[in-house]
Amino acid sequence: MGFRIVLLIILFSLNFSLVVSAETPLTAAFIRDHQLWIKKGEQEIQITKNRYVYSQKWSYDGRFIGFIDGDEKGEKSNLFIYDTKERETYQPYVRVETSDFKWSPTKNQLAYNDQGILNITKTKNGRPEGFENVSLGVSGFEWFPNGKEFIVASQSKLRPTGWGPIPLYRIPVDANLAKEKMRHFYTIKTKEPELFAIDADYFKWSADGKWVSFLATPTASWSMDSNTLCVLTSKGEHFQAVGKMLGFKNWFKWAPSANQLAYISGEGRFFVENKKTTIADMPTYKPQKEYTPKGFVDLDLEWFSPEKVIVARAKENKVWKEGPVPTMFTTLYEINIKTKEQKQISFPNNNELDEVPQVVGTYLTWVRKQRVGSKGDVWVKDGLNRKEHIWLKNIDEAPIFFTPN
Repeated sequence: MGFRIVLLIILFSLNFSLVVSAETPLTAAFIRDHQLWIKKGEQEIQITKNRYVYSQKWSYDGRFIGFIDGDEKGEKSNLFIYDTKERETYQPYVRVETSDFKWSPTKNQLAYNDQGILNITKTKNGRPEGFENVSLGVSGFEWFPNGKEFIVASQSKLRPTGWGPIPLYRIPVDANLAKEKMRHFYTIKTKEPELFAIDADYFKWSADGKWVSFLATPTASWSMDSNTLCVLTSKGEHFQAVGKMLGFKNWFKWAPSANQLAYISGEGRFFVENKKTTIADMPTYKPQKEYTPKGFVDLDLEWFSPEKVIVARAKENKVWKEGPVPTMFTTLYEINIKTKEQKQISFPNNNELDEVPQVVGTYLTWVRKQRVGSKGDVWVKDGLNRKEHIWLKNIDEAPIFFTPN
């Protein structure tokens, strides 16, 4: 009898652990105490020690994680790769310094900007290793969805008459610095005050690959207060400035299936007012729609479905004028862009804020902190109506989830 009870307890425990694991079948690369970690399901694995890691990114198939090994002063930014199959960290070349690297959307190949030189990795024994030059004079870049070309921006030049236009190029992966392979894609003609910019970056493709969005950024001080969100067709035929916003790359996102671009509009570097969730339909001749109620600001957004957008929302603080910038204690809201219904879906305690909503399949995740800049915990819920729970504790910043293509 005693043996049967013990056996039942063991079976129940095994079944319970399987259920708990099945509740959150997520895989993420995250930073804790400046070190790279991986969590898969309920298992956490520390990857690095005695480093200063940031900017972790998954490869196309999830075998590799690229990351920057830097320092607190920002004087070092060395590119490393972790191979999850071999459980080994290595450098793709003897030394690679970069702050801007991106994985191919179609294979395990890295492209990175090394002081204006766009390079790609070669492949050795199934791993990205070595490099080849692609183009000079690069400021911002992104892969085309086909994985065979890049869209490249080259910063405008200052002339006696002012800043010149911003040229964009379409460059094949195998260009190898050959001038005849550098094809003009589009020229952004700028002028004050409607569209003043000297560079373009943060390129993002729509779900069907027919549109690319990006930020046109002015000089450093000006860009703290205002940047121009732009869109361009995949063939470089139609360009339009969509609206003004701050320079946060996660503040504009394409819908999961439609050519709709959600972004947080509004100028001014402080978050206390004038930050509104706005949706623009492509082509952009249709009127844009704002969804943030009067008296509130939205400070993060994410598409949950074709009809629902999740935002991190706080009350405006127009009373503040000087002194320490006030913390905006955001909570998550669901916006149904079809019915215009809105409702609160997260409930942090007083003096807590919920930020960086991310959607992975049917799961909604976010980071809950005590204050801006502090460590936080990652909360997860399956769908929008189920119970949330903590999935990761004490992390430096929002995790990067692996989502199979």
